[in-house]
Amino acid sequence: MARSGRDSDRRLKTAKKRKASSQRWLERQLNDPYVKRAKDEDYRSRAAFKLTELDDRFGLVKGARRVVDLGIAPGGWAQVVRRRAPKAAIVGIDILETEPIEGVEILQMDFMDDAAPDTLISALGGAPDLVLSDMAANTVGHKQTDHLRTMALVEAAAWFAVEVLEPRGAFVAKGFAGGTDKDLLDLLKRHFASVKHAKPPASRKGSSEWYVVAQGFKGREPSRYGDEA
Repeated sequence: MARSGRDSDRRLKTAKKRKASSQRWLERQLNDPYVKRAKDEDYRSRAAFKLTELDDRFGLVKGARRVVDLGIAPGGWAQVVRRRAPKAAIVGIDILETEPIEGVEILQMDFMDDAAPDTLISALGGAPDLVLSDMAANTVGHKQTDHLRTMALVEAAAWFAVEVLEPRGAFVAKGFAGGTDKDLLDLLKRHFASVKHAKPPASRKGSSEWYVVAQGFKGREPSRYGDEA
């Protein structure tokens, strides 16, 4: 049965003081099936489905014993890990305040703080076998600058992973297309048996984000964070 335009394209009346960009964002949220699914399945954000789709494809979460979630706010990825690996120890970190999640320890601090890596490993109680990073820098509106700022976070997360992961562990991080990422890929290819790019269906078509999935960790770098291998 054909649906009317009113049913298929939910729109908002533009408030007098609402910016056009805010209007577009609100309309996109209302028309986004992943937003509805997140509410129906009690996930804190639609981003949870990006991890579920990556996990369905690559088998990342099942069997994980210790997991680090970098950029945990608002908590959707940690919720996925909690449901799919209920016995895993999970520690997340974010500069933003994050509402508590049962079974997850959350640190409110900047991952780029020199004390953050030690604090994460101490809270986790040992080396992780899965490091997740959904971190992205706050945008300034200049595409190249925004890309470089976010990729600096991705590279920091990757170095953290190769210094603390258990053998055969995995690393997943969000990045954005554009610029030069050769150093990051070279680092991952040296230390992981498999390095792939993926764009899960839950990632919006118009978004330039992609995910790097590195699996089969070969061995740690000499660690700056203690617990040297």
